[in-house]
Amino acid sequence: MNPFAVLALMAIPEMEAIKMSGSSLPRTALLFASLSLAGGAALAAPASPFLAMAGTWAGGGVLSTTDGQQEQLRCRASYDVDGAGDQLRLNLTCASASYKFDLASEVEYRGGAIRGAWTEASRNASGTLSGRAAGDHVEAAARGDSFSANLSLTTRGGRQTVSIQPQGGNIASVSLALNRR
Repeated sequence: MNPFAVLALMAIPEMEAIKMSGSSLPRTALLFASLSLAGGAALAAPASPFLAMAGTWAGGGVLSTTDGQQEQLRCRASYDVDGAGDQLRLNLTCASASYKFDLASEVEYRGGAIRGAWTEASRNASGTLSGRAAGDHVEAAARGDSFSANLSLTTRGGRQTVSIQPQGGNIASVSLALNRR
C-alpha cells in the first residue's frame, strides 16, 4: 500500500460522507485515491537518460597527452536506443593527426545504474562499463585488460559534452563537444 495512503487513513478517525453529484462518497476514500495517485507518480521510475541521446551526433574536441601536447579531434557518434530507453548501442569514431579510435558499446540502464560492454576496434581492446545515470548526466568507468578510464557525459537538448580521463598510457584526457545532426 502507498505510504501516503496509510498516513491519510491514520489521520482521519471517522468516516464522514460528502455529497458528490447525488452519491455519497466517504472522504477517506477520496483522500486515499488522490494520495495514491500522487504518491504513485512520485515513486515512478525516472526516465532513462538514454532517450535524450538517441540519434546521430558530430563535433570535435581535444585530446591531451601526458607530455603536454594537444591534438584537435573530429568525431561522429551514433546512439541507437530501444523504445523504453533501457538499452543503448553506441558507435563513436574520433580522429586527429596522430590518433584514431573506433569505439562500440552496448549498455543497459536499470533504476539509475548503467552496465554494459565496450570494444575499441583499432586497438583490439574490450572490457566492461558500469556507473550511474540521472537526468541529463552519466558517470561511468570503463575497465579492460589494456585500458581503463572514467567517463562523464552530459546531454542537454541538441548538445552533448563528453569527458574521458584514461588511467595509464600516454593520453591524459579527451574532451568532446557534439551536436545532434
